[in-house]
Formats: sequence, structure tokens, C-alpha cells
Amino acid sequence: MSGTLHTQPHPEASCLVVTLENPGKRNAIDAALWRALGDLFTELAAEGLPWRSVILTGAGDAFAAGGDLEEFPRVRADLASALDYHEGKVGRALRAIADCPLPVIAAIEGPCIGGGLEIAAMCDLRVAGRSARFGAPIARLGFWMYPGELALLRERLPEGLLAQMLLEGAVLDAERLWGLGVLHHRVEDGHALEEALAVARRIVAGAPRVARMHKRWLARLRLRTPLSEEEKRAGLDFLDDPDYREGLAAFLEKRAPCFARHGQDEK
Repeated sequence: MSGTLHTQPHPEASCLVVTLENPGKRNAIDAALWRALGDLFTELAAEGLPWRSVILTGAGDAFAAGGDLEEFPRVRADLASALDYHEGKVGRALRAIADCPLPVIAAIEGPCIGGGLEIAAMCDLRVAGRSARFGAPIARLGFWMYPGELALLRERLPEGLLAQMLLEGAVLDAERLWGLGVLHHRVEDGHALEEALAVARRIVAGAPRVARMHKRWLARLRLRTPLSEEEKRAGLDFLDDPDYREGLAAFLEKRAPCFARHGQDEK
């Protein structure tokens, strides 16, 4: 039986909750789930959608306990199939999550291991229950992390943390990742999704275009190359945005802003 991806709209938070489920395997991510994640997050890059954010979580008391090892002899049977698995399925899904124009929030309970760690790292914000565990102890399985996936992780997680996870096979608790700033919110077990929805509501309180643009600029600045003159001018496009005029007027008039647009026409 293949894993399943469930989606549930939460209109009050203007967000879409996406749930990983692979019953009996603590939501281990099989090829079908990787493919479904890639398809869904590619669709979420489209304009005109009503969501302001996406929450990624796992069914039950686990986020995802890694890849589905039982299918490895089939999906990684030779070089061609292994490249298709890691580039065409896993890599495609991870890049689609990272490149999603909407803020993506991970709501993590229990194990967040291997592929689960990779998915959580691609999210913009991470909420975890106190008993959540994080790692990639694949050295015990006799293989190293595919470099394409490691490159994505290295962009988003501290290199020293990755070294400990990969070289020692360490599985670390939420307290450790909280202390390193990898987790943005730490909550009591069973409340990660609740807090993630609260985060989504806080995103909604801001001007619709702002979160998208902050995410876009953060991605651009990871390149660590100087901004062009054109980019510097584009960085001030908000001067002509009605949401900017409304936000500033609301502040000066000591009232709540009323943003008229939904930011879905963002180019």
C-alpha cells in the first residue's frame, strides 16, 4: 500500500494543510508520496489560489520516519533508477517545496528523520512538539546522502548540525534544534498543528504581497552576489503598492489596516 497525501483547507487561516500518511510505517515517504508532493507544490506555485500559506504535517504522532526502505531494492535497483528516484522524485519534491511562493510551515510531531528532515528543512518555518526527534542515521544502512539533497540541506541547516547527524548518526531532540534556531516554535506534544495554524493566522494579518516578496528576496540573497541596480529598484516596488499606502495610513490613524488585494497577481 502506497503512502497518501491529504489536503484540507482552513479558510479561517487562509491556509492549506497538507498531511503525509503512510499507515503502519510512521509516515515513511515512498516514491508515490515524493511524486505527489512534487505535483502538489508545483501546482501551488500557480497564481490565483486563495491560500496565503501552506502547513505540512504528518498523520498521527509522527512527521515522517524517513524514506520507505522496503521499496529501495526496487526504486534504487541500478544507477538509472537511483538517479530517477533522487532527482526525478525526491529532488523535484524538495525543490518544489523550497520554491513555493507561499510561506510553508512544518508542524512536526515525533520522528522527523531522513526524508522527513529534508522536507522540514525546505519549509520556511518549523513548529515542533517537545518529543520530536531529528536526524539522518543512514550510515548504519551503508549509504551516504545523495549530494543533490545534501546541498539543499546545507543551504538551510547549520553545517555543524548536519555533520553530527551524518557522521555520528545522531538523532537529536527538539531542545537541541530549538537552541540552534532551526525550530521557530516549540510546543507541548500534540499541539504542533494548532500552533502552525496560529502562525498562519499571523501571516494573514500582514499585507498579502509582503510574505511572498520576503520569501523571494531571502531566496535571492542566498546566492550571495551583489544586487544589480535593477534589483535595487525592484526592491522598492512597494512604494506604488496600495497595501503600503493603506498600512502606513492605518498606522498613522491608529487603526487596523484593511488590505484590499490578495496578492495573487504577484509576478
